[in-house]
Amino acid sequence: MLAEIITIGDEILIGQIVDTNSAWIAKQLNLIGVSVKQITSISDDEQHILSALADAEKRADIILITGGLGPTKDDVTKKTLAKYFNMGFRSDAGALEMVRQIFEKYKRPLLDVNIQQADVPDGCEVIVNKNGTAPCMWFEQNDKIIVSMPGVPHEMMYLMDDEILPRIKLRFKLPAIIHKTILTVNIGESFLAKEIEEIENSLPGHIKLAYLPKLGQVRLRLSASGKEETLLKAEVEAYAQQIIAKVKKFVVVDEDIPLEKAILNIMEDNQLTLSTAESCTGGYIAHLITQHPGCSSVYFGGAVTYACELKESILGVKKDTLAAFGAVSEQTVTEMAEGAVRHFKTDYAIAVSGVAGPDGGTEEKPVGMVWIAISSKHKTIAKVFNFSNKRIQNIQRAATSALTMLLNILKEDLDNE
Repeated sequence: MLAEIITIGDEILIGQIVDTNSAWIAKQLNLIGVSVKQITSISDDEQHILSALADAEKRADIILITGGLGPTKDDVTKKTLAKYFNMGFRSDAGALEMVRQIFEKYKRPLLDVNIQQADVPDGCEVIVNKNGTAPCMWFEQNDKIIVSMPGVPHEMMYLMDDEILPRIKLRFKLPAIIHKTILTVNIGESFLAKEIEEIENSLPGHIKLAYLPKLGQVRLRLSASGKEETLLKAEVEAYAQQIIAKVKKFVVVDEDIPLEKAILNIMEDNQLTLSTAESCTGGYIAHLITQHPGCSSVYFGGAVTYACELKESILGVKKDTLAAFGAVSEQTVTEMAEGAVRHFKTDYAIAVSGVAGPDGGTEEKPVGMVWIAISSKHKTIAKVFNFSNKRIQNIQRAATSALTMLLNILKEDLDNE
């Protein structure tokens, strides 16, 4: 079963927004056994939409469209769909009532342009959008399913989860799809591939192995498809355990979760707490941690101490240390980490100080130099890294390196208990 995703909107093509909808939709389709054939982004232009639909019908069984359903004149998707399917318009009572309820809830006047949101091509099935004014429209033609959804992410996600995915699963006999993810750190992709080459070569045709590298991490994803879900799960798990046994010292977790979440889980299981003291990363590490629900059981908080005065007053870094060694130094980052443990009263702390760039570097401390320290109540370990001259990449690499250092120290401490 093949699907195609079409996103409509000039704002995507000019880079004003990032198309996160397609990635999310593709992931959900894959989980139910539907393969995405192609993802296309096009402008709010009638001819572009007509051409994209005609081409998609040649390739896919299911076509999912997002965007272009707003009340303004530049949103032409609905009118273009009516033209494509040779349909007139009708006002849908359910969609109109939802529009009325939304405007009544927010005590806003209901304008004609808002009422017209309930006008839909007369041959489509309307799926009421409970989170917005643009209705979802379901079309069927030539044994193909075409669904048009609003582009607002939270509206689209609710429609997919509550309505569209369940309908697709009922309509088609889909294969079982099994995924198993293994997160590794401290080993490069090519070295990892060499280590598990024999296992990879032994995989049967219906099981695929993908390497997904990301800034000091490599996720290994085993994927299998077939008729018997239980047998597939057992088969994939058996190969996963072979891989884990082969590269055990590099494995963080055998779940599809990010590095910081794996660390949070380890710390929560062992009733350990964490704080952060960030300079050049500007709170990025705290952001990675706090995006996960339940992080408060581990993460107490932290400080972004960009200025030396704040390193002194908040973290207790000595003025003499800063004067003698500077903000970007082993001595300063060590005192930052130890100060975080002491002042925030946590078991562990991460501290980062560096030259993110693209300017501000010196011959002694070039752009990309970052000192990272991990401190506990018993010890502190500091390490220097030299990244690139790209600011955002330096921030991301520093965060990943800091989390990896924390993970290594956690494992060592827990193994020695």
